Amino acid sequence: MEVIKLREEYIKLGQALKAAGLVDSGVEAKLVIQDGLVKVNGQTETQRGKKLYAGDEAEYKDQLIKIEK
Repeated sequence: MEVIKLREEYIKLGQALKAAGLVDSGVEAKLVIQDGLVKVNGQTETQRGKKLYAGDEAEYKDQLIKIEK
């Protein structure tokens, strides 16, 4: 599990995937999100700009990202 500490109120999903090292670029993040390969709080998410707040969790390729304040 990768933990991301928020510096702002939220982080966008594409940025979170990149910050966690699960994708190499914003373009790759966009593609995997659009392809429905990413889940947020257990639900498939297709919006790259989805805002993640403290307590949210994202999952990609069996890797969990937890968002903390």
